[in-house]
Amino acid sequence: MHVLVTTDTLSGVWAYTQELVTGLVSRGVRVTLVSLGDIPLPHQTAWMDELQGLEYRPTAFRLDWMQEAEQDLTDSSAYLTALVKELKPDLLHLNQLCYGNLAVDVPRVVVAHGDLISWWKEVHGHEPREGRWMRWYREAVMRGLWHADAVVAPSLWMLDAIRDCYARPRRDAVIYNGRNPAFFNPYVSKDDSVLSVGRLCDAGKQVSLLTQHLHPLPVCIVGAEAAVAEAKIPIRTDVKLAIDRVSVALKGPQTEAQLRTLYSRASIYAATSRYEAFGMAPLEAAFSRCAIVANAIPCFREIWGDAAIYFEANDASSLADVIRRMHEHRDLCRGYATRAYQRARECFTAKRMIDEYVKLYHSLVGAKLAAA
Repeated sequence: MHVLVTTDTLSGVWAYTQELVTGLVSRGVRVTLVSLGDIPLPHQTAWMDELQGLEYRPTAFRLDWMQEAEQDLTDSSAYLTALVKELKPDLLHLNQLCYGNLAVDVPRVVVAHGDLISWWKEVHGHEPREGRWMRWYREAVMRGLWHADAVVAPSLWMLDAIRDCYARPRRDAVIYNGRNPAFFNPYVSKDDSVLSVGRLCDAGKQVSLLTQHLHPLPVCIVGAEAAVAEAKIPIRTDVKLAIDRVSVALKGPQTEAQLRTLYSRASIYAATSRYEAFGMAPLEAAFSRCAIVANAIPCFREIWGDAAIYFEANDASSLADVIRRMHEHRDLCRGYATRAYQRARECFTAKRMIDEYVKLYHSLVGAKLAAA
């Protein structure tokens, strides 16, 4: 089988793509990978070096949710259509919602990792104001979803959000994301510390909850707006603080190897997001045997069940209380770390994810052959 996969280099979809493509190639599937967004740096593509059966084509087209993306979507759709006609893949695996209506006679799987309207509703509490660009975006997504042969979401919550914001696809399914446990080290001695991943300015990730109270143990936030030395610095002045003395270690974007080290040393991972289709960072932390302290939103409860300990939704005081309790009761912290690790191993491995995608691919390709 030959599968053409689209991805982007600006989000957690890149880590998901690494697992997807590696798993498919290991099973003898030929993959053509097309990336959108920024051209990736060499360290971001190092995982491709040993893969036989992968052809990679980076592009710099804007993503559909970006302002001024309308012309780029027209151009990127034309590029993908021409590529499909040239390479004749058996199936398209599209990680952007708008490409489901490409004018090609090939089965199309569209994966909903997130979308602008459901993000806006969760972050702002209401739908975005209608305007020309928003109408264009909504219609482009609806066309993509409607023309897809199958729409996949990484959580039931995300699938319900897609149905609610747009329309019910003709065929849909939930395939939970997965990671390879071999990439992470759950056996390193832990520091008594908290780790979280997300930009301070990202209202969906809302890691700024960690900056509003003083914590009894070190806190590290990865993904600061600019790389910062390891020394502690005051939080940006535009983030609301409860205590003037609060400071936290900020780190800029990290390589995979650097992140693996940070996960392995942290005892707690703070999953602060208020909008999440399926968080890859909490999963990576779980495989590293971190206790998961999670925002009490439906998606996290769906994914982690009783394997995480929750703070009241979007409440910085509750988050601080839970962290303090985990710090004071080390056995409780170690117990939740073990729960998270076991749940990740049982439910969210890359092997299980690839099994489910391959099964879906074969059903769609088989249906097309039968129809022919």
